[in-house]
Amino acid sequence: MFHHVKDLQFNVRVSAPDPRFAALLLEQFGGANGELKAAMQYFVQAFGARKPYPDKYDMLMDIATEEFSHLEIVGATIQLLLQGVNGELKNAADNSEIMETMQGTARKEEYIHQAMMHPEFLVHSGGGPMLTNCQGVPWTGAYINANNDLTVDLRSDMAAESRAKITYEYLMKFTDDPYVKETLTFLMTREIAHFQMFEAALDTIQPNFPPAVLQGDPRYSNKYFNMSDTNKVRGPWNEGVSTQLGEEWQYIDNPVAYVRETQGMTGIQPEGTNRTLKDVNALDQQLSELRSTEVNATAQPGEAQWSNYK
Repeated sequence: MFHHVKDLQFNVRVSAPDPRFAALLLEQFGGANGELKAAMQYFVQAFGARKPYPDKYDMLMDIATEEFSHLEIVGATIQLLLQGVNGELKNAADNSEIMETMQGTARKEEYIHQAMMHPEFLVHSGGGPMLTNCQGVPWTGAYINANNDLTVDLRSDMAAESRAKITYEYLMKFTDDPYVKETLTFLMTREIAHFQMFEAALDTIQPNFPPAVLQGDPRYSNKYFNMSDTNKVRGPWNEGVSTQLGEEWQYIDNPVAYVRETQGMTGIQPEGTNRTLKDVNALDQQLSELRSTEVNATAQPGEAQWSNYK
């Protein structure tokens, strides 16, 4: 269950109304990298983690709930930035302040452009937050990444926190309000904290690379194909030892010739690695049994209930 505390997690303040920045801030209310996306992503992921990883279930639910708190903070900031605008929109009198500033088609177009960036903010919401991004595109469940494998999902979550962090960083460049910057700094910093939480949680699941269960074919896991005609750039991504599997990178200088010579890479043997196909098949079976056992360990046949009330 959820229990709503009416005090915000962070003390939201603004120096003055700023409808233009309110429109930009919608990106973190209903955008692809915003707080609602994060809250729903971690919330959905938590269900599959409850039995095999009850500790990660607890973490995901805690962070999801905090993300709803952040959504509330963003919504409150938008509402404060719209003070005066939403009230005037409710005033139907022809001589209201907003009507006086919009006399003539040119002035109306200028107001819409300067104040809201897109007219939907004015004519649909009446000056309140909307579940859209800053261009008026509605929020969608397609933003959610949930694959029901924590080694995959936690990596998606680290990426989500990274994208949210950089979005707040960019947003701060478009406001001079010290109070708003203070709020955005808090929200940005919590993305950094969550990234580390997800990273630490992933590290407790061993093995966690490659993601999920199947290990990957050692004939192809350390091949780097030079797909450029000029400027053969070398670096730790195509020379030396790979970061996770510890294999020697095999640099294929002429991919076309290599593919033709190997009949489409059929029948080649592993190179630069101690892994063999036999070892991989054995690990596939071993990890499959381990993950299956983790999922089924606390599952009882017959009737089931979610909570045990005391």
